[in-house]
Order: sequence, then C-alpha cells, then structure tokens
Amino acid sequence: MIRIVLVDDHGLVRKGFKLMLDAQPDLGVVGEAADGAEAVELSRRLRPDVVLMDLHMPGLDGVRATELITAELPEVRVLALSTFDLDENVVAALRAGAGGFLPKDVSPEELIEGVRVVHRGESAVAPRLLSRLIGTFVRASPARPVPAELGGLTEREREILVLIARGRSNTEIAVELSVSPSTVKNHVTSLFAKIDARDRAQAVIAAYEAGLIRPGE
Repeated sequence: MIRIVLVDDHGLVRKGFKLMLDAQPDLGVVGEAADGAEAVELSRRLRPDVVLMDLHMPGLDGVRATELITAELPEVRVLALSTFDLDENVVAALRAGAGGFLPKDVSPEELIEGVRVVHRGESAVAPRLLSRLIGTFVRASPARPVPAELGGLTEREREILVLIARGRSNTEIAVELSVSPSTVKNHVTSLFAKIDARDRAQAVIAAYEAGLIRPGE
C-alpha cells in the first residue's frame, strides 16, 4: 500500500483526489493538510510514501514545504501539483526536491500513475515536457560555470546527461549510443550520484544551469 498525504487549501480538491486514490487497491490516503506547515507536521508524524503537494497556498507555500520535507525526510517523495503547466514555482519545487509535477486538471488515470511513478523513485514528468518547462525558465539566464561535480563526470556520463536534458528516455539513449539499457541505467545511477540529483528532474536542471544544453536544442 502506497501511503499518501494530500496537501491543498481547498477541501473540495482534497475530497476529489481522495476519492480517486482510495479507489485503487494499492493506494491509500492517510492524512490531509490545508497548508504547508500542516503538511510538514503530518509528514513528520505519519511518514507517508508520497505527498501530493499544491504549490499555491497561503502561509507556508508548497515550495518551501517541499524543501523542508525532502531535506528532513528523504524517504518521503513529493509530487507537486500546479494549476498552470508553465509555472516558475514548479521549477522551484523541483529544485527543492519534488519528484515531479502534474497539473491539477490531470485525468484520474494520470494522477494515479503519477503517484506510482514517484513512489518508484522516478520523475512523474514526461521527459519532453520537463525539458520544455525548465528551458522556459532558464532561457534568459546566462550559462553558469560548470560546477565541480559536473566536471567530475566521464565523457560518456556527460553525453548521457545531455541526452536526458533533451528528453530522451533510457531506452532511447541506449538505441542512440548503441549500448544496452542496463549499461545506460548504470551510467545514469553513477552520474546522479556525482551531481547529487535525486531524479531526472534535478538532472535536467543541472544540465541547463551548467550550460550543457540551451533551450531549443
């Protein structure tokens, strides 16, 4: 059973999500919070597997709550929810440690699958959507010096990081580089450890911020 905490300042939204999630045999809502501070406290007390986090709330917002939860409880995965697809707070939430994001108007099937994907430790954002989203908000930013941890990547790891930032899945990378999917997976695990990225979301951000790839590439 994947244990879930719902965080949204609108009770009707929480009720709707709860009905969707509790209808699944492998999902269960164990707590609800109306603001970020309550979300942090519930996460500390209940230790859920996944927190569905609205980003726009009065008081402690979803970005800050995500940062506090992922820093203190790294085993708890956060799936951010936003009313807008291209919302700068989404990028902030990914930087804060969220495992992905979904718009609030997703279908029940997409929400359910998103929770399962995040629980597995993967990013619940489609790779190409993720690249487009992050590219939008780094477009005007000058390329930063390549951080030391990126400088420690092997040539193949850097190549794979660029392909991840371009929206390629592990399977697509394997085909493009003519290697096995397991080899790609090993490289991805190694480069994530070197750049201190929890998932593909943070890896894409690192690639953009270091100037390894620019929007539109």
